Amino acid sequence: MQYTGLNTQIRRNNFKSVVLLLLFPAVVFGLIWVFLFFITDQYPEQRLYYANNSFLRLLPWVALGIFLWFIIAYFSHTRLIRLATGSSPLQRTENKRVYNLVENLCIGCGMPMPNINIIEDDSLNAFASGIDNSSYSVSLSRGIISKLNDEELEAVIAHELTHIRNRDVRLLIVSIIFVGIFAFITEALMRTLRYGGVRGGSNNSGRKGSGSIILIALLLAAIGYLLSSIFRFAISRKREYLADAGSAEMTRNPIALASALEKIAVDPRIEAVQRKDVAQLFIDNPQEKQKDPLTSSFTAIFATHPPIEKRIAYLRQF
Repeated sequence: MQYTGLNTQIRRNNFKSVVLLLLFPAVVFGLIWVFLFFITDQYPEQRLYYANNSFLRLLPWVALGIFLWFIIAYFSHTRLIRLATGSSPLQRTENKRVYNLVENLCIGCGMPMPNINIIEDDSLNAFASGIDNSSYSVSLSRGIISKLNDEELEAVIAHELTHIRNRDVRLLIVSIIFVGIFAFITEALMRTLRYGGVRGGSNNSGRKGSGSIILIALLLAAIGYLLSSIFRFAISRKREYLADAGSAEMTRNPIALASALEKIAVDPRIEAVQRKDVAQLFIDNPQEKQKDPLTSSFTAIFATHPPIEKRIAYLRQF
């Protein structure tokens, strides 16, 4: 795959970030309006009027809630990702080899040195994260450091640095934050329905009414989660091909990355990673892969990464 160019890719990802910043809240607002429309206890011809009035009263509070959620998640994402991946800072004195490889690549492409983290896991994987020069980081597993030779490890690091240069990581952080809103709402409603919606009480009609409201809210939250996930998948797969091409351009050695991906494909699973949204940050998804051929075509639609075999084939054609 031909690399589209750094400036072009940065512009595209900055544009996508703006679209996401507008699209996710629009989905939230739209689903809230639909929810108010269905629960309004009025005649059909009056529903629209009361739904609009209720929505306008709630709009400032919903907007404030989304804004606070985004701000908190935006500035705490580094700590949250470290907790979710089990990564910790790697000091220069601990591994000069890794620091030298990162430094040489950064000097060669004229970009600031990111933070370097290590994941204490013998499996092979790596990821980049961050939103600005102070928070950009490259995280490498203990296994990938010890099991790849210098050329292969350099190619993997170049892949992650390309994600940073292309602003892929910023785009993904934005998508993870907004998908988290729907995931949180869906989980909260499911817990409410499970532990509160089936209990007995003196007011059966009131309980049934509350249960119906919760079911409607749960359905709409699930739709929001599905839509936001589709948005996320749409921006996630192509970036891996582009980062592979960027690594080949940066190192002038596409075969080294192909060789590294072949080794990574054997054992990419990082035990600490349980969250699907965080798993998409890695060079190869660290969670269990679906092995059933009957469902592989369906799961491919929702895959966060393209098949690693195809990525290797592209690299060998450079």
